[in-house]
Amino acid sequence: MKLRTYVDTPKEITRNWHLVDVSGKVLGRITPKIAKLLMGKHKPTYTPNMDGGDYVVVINATKVVVTGNKAAKKMYYRHSGIPGGFREETFTEVMTKDPAKIFQHAVHGMLPKNKMLDTRLSRMHVFGLAEHTYEDKFKKAK
Repeated sequence: MKLRTYVDTPKEITRNWHLVDVSGKVLGRITPKIAKLLMGKHKPTYTPNMDGGDYVVVINATKVVVTGNKAAKKMYYRHSGIPGGFREETFTEVMTKDPAKIFQHAVHGMLPKNKMLDTRLSRMHVFGLAEHTYEDKFKKAK
């Protein structure tokens, strides 16, 4: 008898919802776990060429911690494309404006750079506080 490897078809992929509370957790320790959930590597049917990942809802993003002096020294860079359009901001400046950008940037760096990157990132929803709009996804069936 020959053993064959089982591969999910796109119709058989089931996407679960995961709630990740990041209050008091280190940014560099929690983002690889989020990337693993988005890729679907925690599933036994993981296939690298198929997008079988899950949805992730991150709450309390404003309470995430960075180690050392990164809050003052870590820089985020962007360029508008026009001369003089280079901008840089520190971690604390970005955190006060939009904490979701910090998680988008961190998880983006941990996902493989292929055509599935944007769809995987779109399944991550980041909220600064504990309230979120996906309460119905986490209700237990009675």
